[in-house]
Amino acid sequence: MNWEQLLSLKRFGDTNKRIRKEQDETRLGFEVDYDRVIFSSEFRSLQDKTQVIPLSETDFVHTRLTHSLEVSVVGRSLGRRVGQKLLEKHPHLQSALGYQANDFGAIVAAAALAHDIGNPPFGHSGEKAIGEFFKTGEGKQFKSQLTDKEYQDLCDFEGNANGFKILTESRAGREGGIRLSYATLGAFMKYPKESLPKKPTKHIADKKYGFFQSEKGAFQDVANELGLLKRSDTDVSYARHPLAYLVEAADDICYTIIDFEDGINLGLIQEEFALEYLSKIIRNTIKPENYYALSTKEDRVGYLRALAIGTLINEAVDIFMQHEDAILNGNFDCALLDKSKYEAQIKDIIKISIENIYQSTEVIDKEIAGYGVINTLLNTYTNAVNNSFNNTASNYDKLILKGLPKTLETNNSSLYSRLSSVCYYVSLLSDSKAILDYKKIKGISF
Repeated sequence: MNWEQLLSLKRFGDTNKRIRKEQDETRLGFEVDYDRVIFSSEFRSLQDKTQVIPLSETDFVHTRLTHSLEVSVVGRSLGRRVGQKLLEKHPHLQSALGYQANDFGAIVAAAALAHDIGNPPFGHSGEKAIGEFFKTGEGKQFKSQLTDKEYQDLCDFEGNANGFKILTESRAGREGGIRLSYATLGAFMKYPKESLPKKPTKHIADKKYGFFQSEKGAFQDVANELGLLKRSDTDVSYARHPLAYLVEAADDICYTIIDFEDGINLGLIQEEFALEYLSKIIRNTIKPENYYALSTKEDRVGYLRALAIGTLINEAVDIFMQHEDAILNGNFDCALLDKSKYEAQIKDIIKISIENIYQSTEVIDKEIAGYGVINTLLNTYTNAVNNSFNNTASNYDKLILKGLPKTLETNNSSLYSRLSSVCYYVSLLSDSKAILDYKKIKGISF
């Protein structure tokens, strides 16, 4: 792969090539990507979607929106620092083509801002709940009517693939989705493959999948424009865009450190653990007198968190540059932080978070409720949509459909399209809206 192609400013529907040197520096194309994501209704709904503690009423806990903003800030720093080093290594990118270090930061920031935009309500349990509906629930009846890859899309419903759908799906008045640059779409695509074969190798790009069958054409168009390397002759699978490693690193840094911070502020993890585990990462930058001068737990933990994030940003930049050739050749097969000298400390922090936060009674109880909500919504909506298509809709089905958006595909002859449309609608619901719809269906609220 080469940076000239990887930094493509092309957008869906463009007929002429966009040249970096011809860009308006006051409204740069890559910065427009950030604006388009942040003003989208799908991004706004993240303010009421679970990050770690589902439906928490405390002030401390991050939502998907605050998490995404923080990942974007870290991603911008990573991109700018890598961009500066890349321009020193490949000066023609700047001298001949006009690219600046901030371009890399803008691409990574926009992709990082959108990285969770496809996640359904109730966190990762929401993804699992949708998958379980088709794998073991009422949706299992559709298996024989779908291709293997279509069925796998539903059984392993993937927020990353759903995010690509949100960013690229055309509809009336919105051709090409929100029309991001292909460079930003490439950086967004952490898993550039289809749902089958599942985990064909241990390569990080094969961990999950990045697009539904309905977006296969759009995905291949982006991959071809960017010059991504093909990794399979039989299935759609490509090497990652190099900047996707930075988006992933920004996410890894934030959820590792900030989820840990949330757990401490909530009292789920003892404050002493913060100093014990984070000090191993920040031992070269911490100033004990500054730490002990802080009077509140939140300020002390916040100080440690800021230093830890800064250290890991520097570490990720160094690892990226050390392995740039392997990354461009598609041979770098793990996350950047898997090569970190702090890998053991990171694993220790994640282990504590799993035991004390992710498996806490509050989280488990709310995830159980989330399963029930999503299962009920999917069962009700798929029945209504399919009965309508088959002209067997009951009065109840017709009432249900009146409450759903007109964009829902009730008349599409493709069963996969109808089921995908329902999943897409449910995935866009905030936690509160999903619960409200559930209560209406159950007759709990009027």
